[in-house]
Amino acid sequence: MTAAEVTLCFLLRTSHGAEQVLLGLKKTGFGSGKVVGIGGHVEPGEITAGAICREVREETSITVRQSDLLPAGTVDFVFPAKPGWDMATTVYLCRNFVGEARESDEIAPRWYPVSQLPEAQMWADAIHWLPAFLAGERARWRIEMNPDNETVASSTRTPLPVESGLGDGQQKS
Repeated sequence: MTAAEVTLCFLLRTSHGAEQVLLGLKKTGFGSGKVVGIGGHVEPGEITAGAICREVREETSITVRQSDLLPAGTVDFVFPAKPGWDMATTVYLCRNFVGEARESDEIAPRWYPVSQLPEAQMWADAIHWLPAFLAGERARWRIEMNPDNETVASSTRTPLPVESGLGDGQQKS
C-alpha cells in the first residue's frame, strides 16, 4: 500500500510584535481532538499547491494564492502498526493571505505564538519538525511511529538547499 499524499500549510503573521501560526483543533476524522496544521489530502489530478489552497479555504475561509506559498519541505509519516495511515506530506508556509480564520465543520482555527506551540494537544511528532519549518529550515523528514501509533520511534531529517524546486507544483502520478 502506498502512502496517502497530503499537504499542510502553516499561515504566519506578526501580531503585537510576536510571530503567530494558524493551527486548528481537528473536530472530525483522523486526528480528531488534536491541534493540527491546516491541510488534507491531495485529490487525483491535483497538484500539492492547488490542493493546499483549496484545503485552507475549505477549513478556514482564508484565501491563499499558489504564488504566495513558501515550500518548506516534506514529512513522511510511517505507522508500522497501521500502514494504511502512512502519509507523504508536502509542507508549505504562507505569510500573504486574504481573510480572517473562521471555524468549519472540520477545524476550529486559532492563532498561536510560534514560541508557545500547544505541544501537549498536538501529535507527538510535531515537536520534531514543526519548530524547524517555522524557523525557516527546509528539510525532508521521516517520522516513524511506535506500535501505539501515538509516540515517535524515530525522526530523521535531511536538509534541503534553499533553491531546491520542492513544491514547484508538479503533478504527482
